[in-house]
Amino acid sequence: MHDLPHQENPFEASWSAKGNTLCLGHWIIKYEGRLLILPSPLADNHMDTFGIYSWLFPDDEDYAEGLELEEWINQKADWLIELFDQQDIPFNEQTVEWFYEAVNRSDWRCGSCGGCL
Repeated sequence: MHDLPHQENPFEASWSAKGNTLCLGHWIIKYEGRLLILPSPLADNHMDTFGIYSWLFPDDEDYAEGLELEEWINQKADWLIELFDQQDIPFNEQTVEWFYEAVNRSDWRCGSCGGCL
């Protein structure tokens, strides 16, 4: 997608809860090692990135949900611009893509752990 030389993603993202209590967690997101402060409810909810979040059928494409990168950026740009500005992060296509990729690895949905069933 980009003609830029490969760089390592400066964002690290993880969801604090593990196992069957995902809904009780919060985001831990760092940019270049610096902890970002996300406003609530962003800090306490899934990021709506695309994936298969079924704990019962983790490989079944029929259970895929969320927004792919371009649509996600279009819907989330307002709060992303504000967050990046507050945290002194350059807002450009590459940094937004890195952010998406980082949170997508740990994104979740209510019921994706099977704990509430």
